[in-house]
Formats: sequence, C-alpha cells, structure tokens
Amino acid sequence: MRRRELLAFGAVALAGTAATTLAQVRERGHLVVGLYEDMPPFHVKGRGIDVELGQALAEALGVKFSPLPFNADENMADDLRNMVWKGHYLGYGPADVLMHVPVDRPLIEATPQARIFAPYYREHVVLARRLQELPVLDGLSQLGGGRVAVAGQTLAGWLMIGADGGAYREQLSTQYKDGCEAARALQRGEVVAAAGLASELESVLAGDAAFRIEPLPSPRAPRDGWAAGLAVKRDATDLAEALQQALDRLTKAGRVGEIFAKYKVAWRPA
Repeated sequence: MRRRELLAFGAVALAGTAATTLAQVRERGHLVVGLYEDMPPFHVKGRGIDVELGQALAEALGVKFSPLPFNADENMADDLRNMVWKGHYLGYGPADVLMHVPVDRPLIEATPQARIFAPYYREHVVLARRLQELPVLDGLSQLGGGRVAVAGQTLAGWLMIGADGGAYREQLSTQYKDGCEAARALQRGEVVAAAGLASELESVLAGDAAFRIEPLPSPRAPRDGWAAGLAVKRDATDLAEALQQALDRLTKAGRVGEIFAKYKVAWRPA
C-alpha cells in the first residue's frame, strides 16, 4: 500500500544530521521541501497541491522554494529517515521539511527523531459511481454485477477485494496505478464505479453531475480518514514553529482552500 495509506512502523537508529534552524534557512535563502513523486493530485512532474503549498510556505518564510522529489521507500519509517532526520544512503536529503506525512499518534511515538505536526488535509477512501447506472448505493451489494475500477495495490483496492468476504473480487478491474486512473476509466464508461482516495477521484470527477462521490460503504474503511501534515527533524523547533504559523496564516487567508480548489479537491481541514 502507498505510504500515505498505510502506516508501517519499525525501530530506527538515533543517529542523523543536525537539525536545520530557521536562521539557516533564511541565510541560505531557500526552503528544501520533500515531495513524494507521482502522487496525484499532490505532486506529478512538478505540479500539484503539495507543490503549491510548499511554495506558499517558503514564501511565507521569506525564502525561495527548493523542491526535493523522491520515491517512497518500503514504509513510512524509511521515508522519515531518508527525508527528515538522516538522509538517503544514495546521498540526497534530508529535506528541511517533508510534506504529506500522516499525523498519527503511533507514528509520532515510534519516530522520536522527527517532529510531525501541522495537519493540513484529511483524506478518505471513497467510491464514485455513474448515476445513470447506480442512482442509489447504500451498500456494496447494490453494485450488482457492475465492474468497479480500483488500483489493486492501495488501501481502496484492499478494502474492495476483501469486502463482504471477497464477494466483489471477480468484478474488480485492479490494473490501474492510482485512483485518478480508476476515475478516468469511470469517465470513459468502462466501469460503473471507481474506488480510491477522495483527492484522487475528486481531481478527475468533481463538478460533473453525471457522477456521485461518497464514502466507501464498507465498515472496514477508516470512518474519519487520516490527516496529512508536515515533518521536520525533532530539534528543528523554531523552523517547525515558523512553518506552523505560516500554515495558520495561509489557512486563515483562504490560500490553502484556494490551492485545493484549483485541483478540484474539496479541502477538508484535519
């Protein structure tokens, strides 16, 4: 499962690089922001919600934005080690701040080397359907035999494959790499429904009256979703405080909501 969908924790070494201070960021004139590669609609080829939010945070600190894209590792602990408190063995990182980190108590407690804070979005697993074929969907059994698009190696895929004892497994199309691709299959009329993250499906289907996007009707789906926030090295106290204050100002001014709206994603404060 993708890093933002599944928290896998493990023991990590305490050694790492020195924390970057706010003064150092301002002296060098740029904020290095870690961004997950290929995570629509948050970051794809230099564009996305996290890119623009990272730019806005850098501007609020009075410095330039310096993106550091990277590919997710095996688990969240690896990502935090590589991009927040130590750096990758290949020689890059850590960043000054990492975007899109689950603000989750077990993860926080399992990673004393990092400071995880400033939740800026709450994600959910959802199901989109074409209203002409499925005007009402109170439960997955109402899918009938209709085909459903979902990326297999995701939380949505796992939930759909296991739902009702595997009752819908044969009608799932799981070849898609993410929820955006699944949503496009629904747009093309290849399936009657698509499952994925709210941000993914909304970025493709929001505003089209032919479709309805609602929480996945499965008791195993996280009811309250999960929050995504920022992470810095544990001792980067003044930088964390400055980033939190900047995010608060951007939120109050409506800038965060504007960024999400640009990508057709409903901003859900964490």
